[in-house]
Amino acid sequence: MEKLFDIIHEDDDLLVVHKPAGLVCHPTKGDEYSSLISRARIHLSSSSSSSNNPSEPAPAHSELKTKNSKFKTSQPHLIHRLDRETSGIVLLAKNSVAAGELGKIWETRAVTKEYLAIVHGHVTAEQGIIDAPLGKDEGSRIAIKDCVRPDGASAQTEFWVEKRFNHPRPSFSSSSSKNLEAKFEDEDENEPRGRSAVPPLSTLNYKLSTFSLLRLRPLTGRKHQIRIHLAHLGYPIVGDKIYGGDEDLYLALVENRLTDAQRTRLILPHHALHAGRLQFDWRGQARQFITPPEVEFTHFLG
Repeated sequence: MEKLFDIIHEDDDLLVVHKPAGLVCHPTKGDEYSSLISRARIHLSSSSSSSNNPSEPAPAHSELKTKNSKFKTSQPHLIHRLDRETSGIVLLAKNSVAAGELGKIWETRAVTKEYLAIVHGHVTAEQGIIDAPLGKDEGSRIAIKDCVRPDGASAQTEFWVEKRFNHPRPSFSSSSSKNLEAKFEDEDENEPRGRSAVPPLSTLNYKLSTFSLLRLRPLTGRKHQIRIHLAHLGYPIVGDKIYGGDEDLYLALVENRLTDAQRTRLILPHHALHAGRLQFDWRGQARQFITPPEVEFTHFLG
């Protein structure tokens, strides 16, 4: 049996798991193992069967033995999601009551999320807040791609530099990098509305041999927020196929034509973004969940 996921915490109402990089959260056209929510259904069904037949051994993919009969009616509800290639903590509720309560917490943004990311370049500022509005990238060939644009939705990301390091890697051309402390440029009055005056990433330059490990805390919850903010300033996340400077890397992936040379440029098979900590108050208790990055992420750090 295929392993479903690593469980960080489980009780009558909550299922907190480590989503592996490469697994989507929502159902797909694939098999029952192709999404996190479908795997959660398998897990809860297995837990229920184990509870009803305690004398029988649990299935090979069951991560938890339980004696609570509430599992009989448990149905997983995703409270939030991560992008396919982002690894880390995902919280699921086992019933509609818990889902409703947790959903209200997420709506009020009373949640602390922390991520780790490996980016290209040595980020010069030790700490700061990236404040740049986000909206649809109307000039992109990728339908799901967003960008920094003056008329976009407000978005802020706080960051701390955890480590700067070098790693011997093949280089490829681009232009010069921007300092993370630099201020955003104002939009030119003669420029078409909705397009940012900040140069596109393809005009920036960085060295593949230079990297930084960042700890990040999104203060808002926009789509692809961390990835866009870092790429916008010239420090794209390692392995990011959409915001790494060459959109064809993503198109090649979805069209099943990604070459070995392109994989070498990406360095890692999935982008190096990990949701490592989640904290919130619920039912009078402080809840905190932590999970370490995956092997490929930590191995690259050296």
